[in-house]
Amino acid sequence: MVKGTIARISGPVVIADAMRGSKMYDVVKVGEEALSGEIIRLEGNQAVIQVYEDTTGLRIGEPVDNTGLPLSVELGPGLISSIYDGVQRPLPVLVEKSGSFISRGIDVAGLDRSKKWAFLPSVKKGDRVAGGDVLGTVQEYHITHKIMVPPDVPESVVSGIEAGDYTVQEPVCHLEGTGPVTLMQKWPVRKGRPYRKKLDPTVPLLTGQRIFDSLFPLTKGGTAMIPGGFGTGKTVSEQTLAKWSDAQIIVYIGCGERGNEMTDVLSEFPELVDPRTGLPLMERTILVANTSNMPVAAREASIYTGITMGEYYRDMGYDVALMADSTSRWGEALREVSGRLEEMPGEEGYPAYLATRLAAFYERAGLVDCIGSGDRVGSVTIVGAVSPPGGDFSEPITQNTLRITGTFWALDTNLAYRRHFPSVNWIKSYSLYIDSLNDWYLENLGPDWEELRNRMMYLLQKEVELQEIVQLVGPDALPESEKAILEVTRMIREDFLQQSAYSDTDSFCPLDRQYWMLKAIQSYDSAMNNAIERGVGLKQVSLLPLRSEIARMKELGSAGEIQALAERIKTSIDALEAER
Repeated sequence: MVKGTIARISGPVVIADAMRGSKMYDVVKVGEEALSGEIIRLEGNQAVIQVYEDTTGLRIGEPVDNTGLPLSVELGPGLISSIYDGVQRPLPVLVEKSGSFISRGIDVAGLDRSKKWAFLPSVKKGDRVAGGDVLGTVQEYHITHKIMVPPDVPESVVSGIEAGDYTVQEPVCHLEGTGPVTLMQKWPVRKGRPYRKKLDPTVPLLTGQRIFDSLFPLTKGGTAMIPGGFGTGKTVSEQTLAKWSDAQIIVYIGCGERGNEMTDVLSEFPELVDPRTGLPLMERTILVANTSNMPVAAREASIYTGITMGEYYRDMGYDVALMADSTSRWGEALREVSGRLEEMPGEEGYPAYLATRLAAFYERAGLVDCIGSGDRVGSVTIVGAVSPPGGDFSEPITQNTLRITGTFWALDTNLAYRRHFPSVNWIKSYSLYIDSLNDWYLENLGPDWEELRNRMMYLLQKEVELQEIVQLVGPDALPESEKAILEVTRMIREDFLQQSAYSDTDSFCPLDRQYWMLKAIQSYDSAMNNAIERGVGLKQVSLLPLRSEIARMKELGSAGEIQALAERIKTSIDALEAER
């Protein structure tokens, strides 16, 4: 093992002498307190190390020990419902060891070494297995945790396997020529886990949020970004997606966010119930909490820790949704370390390789055909929040992320000030997945879904043009047909797109309810235009009681009630026309 000494200290960056023989990304123990770090540059006999803990008090000449291993995470039973820091140290264990403030130099295992898990084999002695094959299962809450042969293990014969209760370190299977296999495997975080091939995503990630599911959908295995200025609701949007999306596993990364926001997650998630399964949400969630007061280098590693755990469950054939809040704070950590390394700065001080690092992270999303025997298909969906300073979308992280991701949910400060949430700007936002999802929507909702969505988008864009005219000459100058457009778009904005996170009925809206809400508004739009063409005044139509019923339809508990409202609208307006 290579042993060196500290030659220079610059914040989280330490330069060590006598490190010849080290490799890039080796994990090292720095100083008398054995602080964890990672080699990020090699120059002759020196190694440049980013330290994942506070370097205050380190002195020149203290020892540096190279472990010879890359930064890796432990993958196995016990990940779900766990709360980790950026380098997979369980925060509850750190609290037990050091109290409210994390002490330096604490080395804690990522998985509980004492807990036993009931292992049920799915292969037998004499079977041939290779990397990715399932050896057996362990029940982790309601998730069937598949114990797989590590991906880098060559084809071997099972020489022994037995059901029973095991800790994560005890061998559950023996392979000829390879050795024992335990419930736990390790994987380097900066290396994506292998798969057979990537597939075209054709199924939406349903979130229960109308503006996401209906207007700007995201696929399972897709990528999305949520940029917005301060107070526009990025964190609330990420938490809402983590609560209600229909992925089987959620990985939530609080990357450089305020401590009180992570506290909200930690206190709220255990009390919430998944509306689809009726089970606690924490029983499908992994939290990585690396708040803004934690060491900056660990913040840079946190998104890799999270995505590696997500890929592990993807390899079992599950749909994983990863929420990174926020990648701007990750970029700031990258910028600080780059500055300490005295690298040539790029735009706004970010390193020149910012775009490459962002692309490498988002490219680890995808719907994949998993390695191993059997037909296992899994997905990792990445949703990254971006915090542009001053809400300026032209800054580097927003622009570089925009070039990579397939769905763009642009948060709007003006909408947030008007208390319209989710404050997603429907003019700036877009989804590149709409064409690939049309068949799914048509099959699962109705043949008129595409027409409904296109009509809503047309009306919202037309409203922007009409509002410019209204500001110049006033609404009275518009013909009845265009006043009708403003009436319908107000309904779309207030009664469909606006959604209350505090309402038991409205915080989660199933897709069938969304469909019939759109149908109700479309029925009103169509019937009103027909009535206006036949001489009925817009004012007469707007005074009908059904207008207030449409305003309250988001509180209706079932799609059937909304469907009945949609069918009643045309009848009411036709009756008004008959009274003339």
